Amino acid sequence: MNNQSDQSPASANDDRQLLEKLLQRSYDEQRASRRWGVFFKILTFVYLLVVLVAFLPQSKGFFGKQPKFADHKQHTALVDIEGAITPEQSANANAVVTALRAAFEDEQTKAILIKINSPGGSPVQAGYIYDEIRRLRQEYPAIGVYAVIAELGASAAYYIASAADEIYADKASLVGSIGVTGAGFGFVEAIKKLGIERRNFTSGKHKSFLDPFQPLDPQEKAFWEQVMATVHQQFITAVETGRGDRLVKTQDLYSGLIWPGEDALELGLIDGLGSPGYVAREIIGEEKIVNFTLPHSPLEKLTKLLGASVGEGIVERLGLSHDRSSYAPSLLPASIEALHGNHSQH
Repeated sequence: MNNQSDQSPASANDDRQLLEKLLQRSYDEQRASRRWGVFFKILTFVYLLVVLVAFLPQSKGFFGKQPKFADHKQHTALVDIEGAITPEQSANANAVVTALRAAFEDEQTKAILIKINSPGGSPVQAGYIYDEIRRLRQEYPAIGVYAVIAELGASAAYYIASAADEIYADKASLVGSIGVTGAGFGFVEAIKKLGIERRNFTSGKHKSFLDPFQPLDPQEKAFWEQVMATVHQQFITAVETGRGDRLVKTQDLYSGLIWPGEDALELGLIDGLGSPGYVAREIIGEEKIVNFTLPHSPLEKLTKLLGASVGEGIVERLGLSHDRSSYAPSLLPASIEALHGNHSQH
């Protein structure tokens, strides 16, 4: 007697066909999903490309080449120094010097306007820019250089400004910070309490000086203070060379203090109060301003437009950013680069 639960050949064939249809439908849906995924990825890429092109600076070529001006009229050339003057930021020596040279070399440049908004940074990079400004001023004596400080022109930023023919600022701008500081930490007692043994092998008596895990040596401390004093004097000499008799030398002038624009004017740190537009119009006499500041690379520009700080980190990792240069940032005292983990700044 046949079991009623057994399937007939026709029924088994129908089940197989149904299973095949289900598998084919699943495969078709996966293919369609992949096609839509590719479509939306392409659409997103096109959108981002359009945004990038639309918002690139119009005064420069796509990759930062200086434009050729069809009207051949005179202009005030603008170079921005924005943010910390370090190798990793846009206000580095290579970028600033390249922009300055292009501005001086342009036949229609009447004067150079350096707009500064920076807390300072690397003394080495500021020194490069300072020296190049003075060299270009000698090579192009007919072209004046005017620095205008916005919110902040401190430390290494003021070092650079002092190379200009004249300096202007707003009455509330913060100006100065002519000094040097060195800061670090000492973890000697901490590692003792944690039972950590410090192993440090060197081939020179002072190779590991300022090591935060070793007691501070009085001789090395005196040596480091002398290094900072030397850099401080270099800073003072540069400022006095640039500003000359305009400085009113008080006890606090080179102490690292910072002053609002009105007080800076009385001290001779600046020559007047005014905005970039005012200086171009009233001092230089040429209201038309052409920006020679090097733009960010296209990828950097895109990440900034999208507010993608993570994207900026990717740009740095990929080595796609412009070469940068530096005076470590410090609002009040000036600083020099760190040694052995100890930070000292203009």
